[in-house]
Amino acid sequence: MKLSILMPVYNEEARLGEALKQALAVDYPCETELVVVNDGSSDGTADILNSCDDPRLQAFHHAKNAGKGAAIRTAVESATGDYMVILDADLEYDPKDIPKLLEPVLDGRAKVVYGNRSFGGHAAFSFWYVMGNKGVTLFANIMFNSYIGDLETCFKLMPLELYRSLNIKSKGFGMEAEATGKLLRRKIRPYEVPISYTARTREEGKKITAMDGIEALLILTRERFRPVPKQRTAA
Repeated sequence: MKLSILMPVYNEEARLGEALKQALAVDYPCETELVVVNDGSSDGTADILNSCDDPRLQAFHHAKNAGKGAAIRTAVESATGDYMVILDADLEYDPKDIPKLLEPVLDGRAKVVYGNRSFGGHAAFSFWYVMGNKGVTLFANIMFNSYIGDLETCFKLMPLELYRSLNIKSKGFGMEAEATGKLLRRKIRPYEVPISYTARTREEGKKITAMDGIEALLILTRERFRPVPKQRTAA
């Protein structure tokens, strides 16, 4: 089994070097590759990526900023693994948790695994940020009659071909809701494992906003009521 770790990056000069170091230092239980997409950064992100000579790393560059979903789409098109997981470059998630996500897959218990953030202690920068996350997740559970704990988690591990088949169109943070909504429409319930999480503040570069939460609700509603495609039958 080969795992593709997909890292979208936008103006993360201050954190990218450490993020790459941490991701490449983990003792993974399988072969890995790190696919990084510089999404039109205007800082020193490109220089940092170009200076990294680890053979496991592939770097791609967007001429203009197109959003997280677009960056992941580029990474997915270039990845060569059997499975994929997304790892942001902002140091909020710990790549040491990725082997925990792999365990249920490697022992045959699951195909799709989400990392579930507890939001305890220093794991959130504001009350409303946590409530927004919980509200979007609750909405998805009601709409799809499911019970998942963290829809917006970055740590979504699944077969690469499954993600490709979802045909994610959202260019920005809406990709998180679209991916989950499409999985739930297919009756695929993610297996969840607890992960560590340390949120940064707006001053430290936090990018997601309340408008992203509203977009997530609209996307989930669209996916819930979109007609199920008819299955083709052989002639």
